[in-house]
Amino acid sequence: MRLLLAIAAFWALSGPILADRQRPAGDFDHYILALSWSPAWCAQEGRARGAEQCAPGRRLGFVLHGLWPQYERGWPAWCRSGRRDPSRAESAAMADIMGSAGLAWHQWKKHGRCTGLSAGDYYALMRQAWARVVRPEALRRLERAVRIDARVIEQAFLEANPELTPDAITIVCRDGAIREVRICLNKDLSPRPCAPESARDCRGMARLDPPR
Repeated sequence: MRLLLAIAAFWALSGPILADRQRPAGDFDHYILALSWSPAWCAQEGRARGAEQCAPGRRLGFVLHGLWPQYERGWPAWCRSGRRDPSRAESAAMADIMGSAGLAWHQWKKHGRCTGLSAGDYYALMRQAWARVVRPEALRRLERAVRIDARVIEQAFLEANPELTPDAITIVCRDGAIREVRICLNKDLSPRPCAPESARDCRGMARLDPPR
């Protein structure tokens, strides 16, 4: 009996996301634009995998992690779609902003199918969202690892993008390092406040690794 109650409690807590996965592709509320700080990802995971974006001398700073459809509570993933998958050439064409064709393909499978868009339109929308956000150039000129207040990174984005407001951007850390900047967008790619569960700001000091 206790086991059944525990399982029921788990489904009650997990319900909003799992139930929302059953909604039709394209039925969602807004986007999160995720910009990954490549040096941190490479140091923590990428180099051990031999990832293409972590090759010596590439000196990548921010790369596009993805454009994720969201609900006000929960989000869809791994949706079924009648749309054709992107070709290898289409995914490879995204490597200039995503670091690798493999990441573009993964983002299509996990998130793109849930938008209801074709693969070509999803890739084009990701590129459009990427182009609208100015990444602070000073971060690319970093020569050595530093410890910095995550709010400084947020402020740098706000200054470079006057249309953004503090409630539309969140800084994500992992293992004590600044890992990602996430920006909440309406479907027309205009900034909007993040939903409460998306606002996971990194607090205090964190390591910022330099491009290599």
